[in-house]
Order: sequence, then C-alpha cells, then structure tokens
Amino acid sequence: MKIPSSIWTLLIGVVLTLVSLWYGQNHGLLPTAASDEAVLVDGLFNTMMIVSTGIFLIVEGVLLYAAFRYRRRPGDNEDGLPVEGNVPLEILWTAIPAIIVIGISVYSFDVYNEIGGFDPHAVHEAPITQNMSMNMPGAAIAATLNDTPPSTEPNLNQQKSDEAMQDPATAAVRNADQIPQKQNAPGIGIVSPTIGGSPDKAGKPPALAINVTGLQYAWIFTYPETGITTGEMHLPIGREVQINMTANDVIHAFWVPEFRLKQDAIPGRQSEIRFTPRTEGDYSLICAELCGPYHGAMRTQVVVESPEKFAQWLQEQQVASRDTLNQAVALNPSNISAHEFLAPYTKDMGIKPEVLHQVHH
Repeated sequence: MKIPSSIWTLLIGVVLTLVSLWYGQNHGLLPTAASDEAVLVDGLFNTMMIVSTGIFLIVEGVLLYAAFRYRRRPGDNEDGLPVEGNVPLEILWTAIPAIIVIGISVYSFDVYNEIGGFDPHAVHEAPITQNMSMNMPGAAIAATLNDTPPSTEPNLNQQKSDEAMQDPATAAVRNADQIPQKQNAPGIGIVSPTIGGSPDKAGKPPALAINVTGLQYAWIFTYPETGITTGEMHLPIGREVQINMTANDVIHAFWVPEFRLKQDAIPGRQSEIRFTPRTEGDYSLICAELCGPYHGAMRTQVVVESPEKFAQWLQEQQVASRDTLNQAVALNPSNISAHEFLAPYTKDMGIKPEVLHQVHH
C-alpha cells in the first residue's frame, strides 16, 4: 500500500513541530532565570529557538533529500531538465520569513516594554522638539561622544547625581566633583541608559534603591539612608530594586547573566535599571565592557535571599559599621601622635621607627 504524499507531508510536519517545540523549551543554553524580567526574556529566546529549530530541520531535510533523491546515477551523462522559476513558491518562501520577522519584532517590542524599556517616566524626561531634532542631524550620536551645546533645559544628570550624593556613603566613594555631569542632547531627550519599571509599576518608587559605582576594577554598592558600603550586593526576593549607577573613571557594564539585564555605567551620566529578583542564590556580577588590562577580574557576587535574611544582613552591616567607627575613634584620639598611631602597623610591615621619623620630619 502506497502512502499518499499528503499524508507523508502531514506526518513530517507533525514530527518537526514536536521536535522544535521540545528543543525550544529544553535547550539548556541559558542559566537560571533569577528575576521576573528574565522569565520574559527567556520566553522570547525560547520562541526564537523553536522557530529556528523548525527552519533548520526543514532546510537541512530538504537539502539532504534533494542531494540523495536527485543524485547523478552511474552512466547518466545527460544534462538536467531545464527548470524555470516557480512564482507561487517564490512568494511562499518570501512571505513566510517576512511574517516570522514581523512576529518576532512585535514580540520583542512587547517584552522590552514589559521590562521597562519604554518607561515614559524614565526615558522621555526631557522634552523633544521637532525643530531642534531636524536641525541637528546625528545629534544622538554626537551626544554620546562629546559635550552637547549649552541648553536652557535642566541638567537631569546633574540633578540625579546631586540626589545620590546626598547620601554620605555614596559621596565618599564617588568623584562627581571631578567629572562634569553631561547635559541632555537637545531635541533628543535624556541620553543616560535607563530601564525603568514595568508598565504596572511605572512612576512608582521602587521597594529598594541601591547606588552602584564602577571603578577600575571593582564595584562598590551603597544603600542610601543606612550608611552601608559594601563590595557585595545583597537583594531580597520579590522586592523591586532600582540600581542607580555611574562610573568614576571609564565605561563599565553592570551584567548579571541570571537577571538577563545589562546596563552601562558611564562617567558623567546617571544610569538606571529596575528589576525584581525571584530566585534565591549567589550570582556573579560581571563587567561586560572592556575597561582596562584587569577587566576580566572585575566581578563580584550578588546574593539574592529571603526578606528575613536580607533584613538580618542589613542589621549586621549597620552594627559592623558602627563598631568600626567606634574603634577608629577610640584608637586615634587627638592626644596620640601620628608616629604612635602608626607604630603597630609599621612594625607589621617591617618599617623601622627611624624611617617613619624621617618621613614625618
């Protein structure tokens, strides 16, 4: 009994669909999804993997079938049959990729909007005027490379920098007084990289704000209103976090693969990124922008923990900060000379008292 070609086509289509769906959901190419935004990004990635797997199997299957089915037989030295174009087939293989690209584009736009990429309260804080943008071709590119012309609009970068510097712990680690805060690009709006809150949280304050400072070759985290400064970031599960970041020297990039988010930390610009951790664990924070010869060593840990453990960590850090300050004050009263204060440390370092005396005098 000969099976009709239509039945074969249906069976092959079902098998290809099932294989594509299975591999698209079980490829294992991504690390743990540790934030709410990561789930959205993974959904987009898995969809593209399903489509890509199906296309790959169809193309390679047809190629192998044609190479075997229409191979040259022994003794067959005749020319192949002249084959002209097939208009319906050409329309089909043009329309299908076009539909796929448009569908993925719409899906990508929706995901980017859901993670806060189009937050109107963060991205379009500066007014955009049509005349200014039309009279300044290439303004967006120029604004990222050079100082922009004088503007009567308020400098939002400066405002955000001043707000962050109100926290003493942040002011102690940033050099905002040495790096001028860049002005917004006329006609373009704010040019600082920003991923705001999701549409349902847009315009609302985050549950937790952390100031992040990048410098060669370390990340420094300060928790406003707590006095905590640390080199390891701790986050509670289920609470939206806003990272306010800048750099003291060169461009760095804040990247935690498990969060599926990456944001540049730029000198003179105040970048923002908001996300909600969802999976407890320790994750690596990596600088994803070449920042110097020791760029590969610029990494630290992000600890996502329960709200109870996070509250305990905050309390421990605050107590440790107070104890350190009290010890410093007790060990260095005004009636102790610099020589007496440094004596225990110079002894451990192998520095003789005579050398220290010469340095002071």
